[in-house]
Amino acid sequence: MRLTTLCYVEHEGRWLMLHRTRKQEDENAGKWIGLGGHMQEDESPEECIRREVQEESGLQLSDLQLRGILTFILPDWGNELTFLYTARSETDAFSPCDEGELRWIPVGDVLSLSLWEGDRLFLPLLLEKRNVFSMKLVYAPGGKLIGHEVRFG
Repeated sequence: MRLTTLCYVEHEGRWLMLHRTRKQEDENAGKWIGLGGHMQEDESPEECIRREVQEESGLQLSDLQLRGILTFILPDWGNELTFLYTARSETDAFSPCDEGELRWIPVGDVLSLSLWEGDRLFLPLLLEKRNVFSMKLVYAPGGKLIGHEVRFG
């Protein structure tokens, strides 16, 4: 199982979203996602997300909070355990990303983007003031969501 991190960075009521358009063989091709990536050996989830956000956007994070743990069952790409964060940025100026187009999107407009079906289930939970949650998202080959469950801590 791959270990990854994912963060939704907020600045003035907007989230920094990445439209994945540039990588070959990308399971996220054409989708809008938060920032993040794979954990390296000997790296904590917090170290990973700070490094990934810096690499993808040049931003430094403040108010980093673990919000959830996502288990993705993905027959086409392999299963993944993802540490889900929210954070703030003191600036809206970011560096170009070689994985796609970065754009600040008003939080209320994010669900209108091309997203994974499972993202539509956990993104609203990020807007609530709840404890850390755990969510399992099960996808069929081809990327259709076929099951999910959520538990709150």
